[in-house]
Amino acid sequence: MIPDAKGRPFLDHILSSFADAGITRAVLVVAPDAEVIRQHYHDTPPRRLSLEWAVQEQPRGTADAVLAAEPLVGRDPFLVANADNLYPVAALTSLIDLGEPGLVAFDRDALFQDGGIAPDRIKAFAMLRLDASGYLADLVEKPDADELRAIGGGWVSMNLWRFDHRIFAHCRAVPLSVRGELELPQAVMHALRSGATFRAVTMHAGVLDLSQRADIAAVAARLGERTPHP
Repeated sequence: MIPDAKGRPFLDHILSSFADAGITRAVLVVAPDAEVIRQHYHDTPPRRLSLEWAVQEQPRGTADAVLAAEPLVGRDPFLVANADNLYPVAALTSLIDLGEPGLVAFDRDALFQDGGIAPDRIKAFAMLRLDASGYLADLVEKPDADELRAIGGGWVSMNLWRFDHRIFAHCRAVPLSVRGELELPQAVMHALRSGATFRAVTMHAGVLDLSQRADIAAVAARLGERTPHP
């Protein structure tokens, strides 16, 4: 809900990009006390897509957040995206058209050059290893220097996925992480070890990242005079 220079929440820009990609239905996974968000969309409802609400009772990680949406998603294929990242519309449409589970693999250099994300921060993101056919072979969160060399390449996950209903079982199967959370990357790796496949769409494009307070001014400047129309 952090506002842009015109006072519109960052989430409005995200929903607007979804609508630009042709998405007509969005499920927001929120905490039980998310009245500020609910009130905003009660007062200014989106015109191009419908909103539904899934409540994550406790902050138990990204895989748990996906599970919170299961009753609303059912057996339909769906996208998962962060609420603090503004993705290119082309990244969203590439997953809509993919026809199978997958993710967008972002070029590390483009995240810095086009998205303005500092290289030191990018090094802490999940790095990807893709096989010769363009499918996900490995995902390493916060890799150290040796792991970076072993992975090779420069593909980064910004947590933009296409799943089907089969991911829910893997979200349930993973143990709690050291942070006491059910982590979506671990659920994906559990699925990989079980024989699932995830096609990677490689993209040389930036992502606006609003995951830290220090990002606010830079993101507002990059949004400029853009007016979202969710």
